[in-house]
Amino acid sequence: MDRVLSGMQPSGYLHIGNLMGALKNWVSLQERYDCYYFVADWHALTTNYADPSIIKEYTRDLLLNFLSSGLDPEKCTIFVQSQILEHAELHILLSMITPLGWLERVPTYKEKKEEIKDRDIGTYGFLGYPVLQSADILIYRARYVPVGIDQVPHLEITREIARRFNFLYKSEVLVEPEPLLAECPKVTGLDGRKMSKSYDNAIYLNDSRETVEQKVLTMVTDTQRVRRTDPGDPEKSPVFQLHKVFSTEDEQKEVAEGCRTAAIGCRDCKKVLLKNLFAVLEPIWEKRRELSENPGLLQDILEEGNARARKAASETMKAVRKTLDMY
Repeated sequence: MDRVLSGMQPSGYLHIGNLMGALKNWVSLQERYDCYYFVADWHALTTNYADPSIIKEYTRDLLLNFLSSGLDPEKCTIFVQSQILEHAELHILLSMITPLGWLERVPTYKEKKEEIKDRDIGTYGFLGYPVLQSADILIYRARYVPVGIDQVPHLEITREIARRFNFLYKSEVLVEPEPLLAECPKVTGLDGRKMSKSYDNAIYLNDSRETVEQKVLTMVTDTQRVRRTDPGDPEKSPVFQLHKVFSTEDEQKEVAEGCRTAAIGCRDCKKVLLKNLFAVLEPIWEKRRELSENPGLLQDILEEGNARARKAASETMKAVRKTLDMY
């Protein structure tokens, strides 16, 4: 089977936006591809370098969510980036051939510099993270990387680096990855903006049932609907945007019509959403509890995945070293 690779940073707790935007797709892909999924803990250092101790906690939480959301270690390889030192070696070698201009034009570089104001991210590591990201992908010779349409430009630098390496050293060692386009539903946060750890407007996968209920019941709806008898506009309500992701079409029609005609109150609308959220979250919570009570199982799964990833990475690095003919 063709190989697929993707990873997530342990820079905070996962939320339902991560679940619907990425993890659900990963679970589907493991049935059709040779999938490698990893915790990108070195990448988390680009913004959390001042307090790296928290990364360990986020890493464990991320692994729990990987497994609780349906990733099967019998069908895919789950590992932690920093446990495979070959990533760092390939990163160093690729950094030697990557033009500075390529890094400065990466869309995310400028976006995050504008977005993150509470930390100094004017570092070599932050500027060079696309090279490490490229090493993450290229070291497994992944044919595909699952991305949304807006993320395709981010993958292009990896393709350019692979192409430059193969051209300079007259080889075909590195595989140019192709985007595997996925439908990524936009999950609205509690305040109407995109759900994000940075905005603190998220429903997290490790939230308790009571916390999720409290978050949803206190969400702002259509601000023009002051009284229960006032008609509203569902499109102006963050609650209805979540219905679009978690509720059936019939339920969406029902709550939308009820909102426009004032046939239902905002609390009734939220209760329908909660029912559907709990249907998604309860199996995840149950699996998390099982894994948390059996830390040895989690460790065994991780060690096996690390070993499998290390073997694949080692084979690529042998070919890279032979190509460079300098070792």
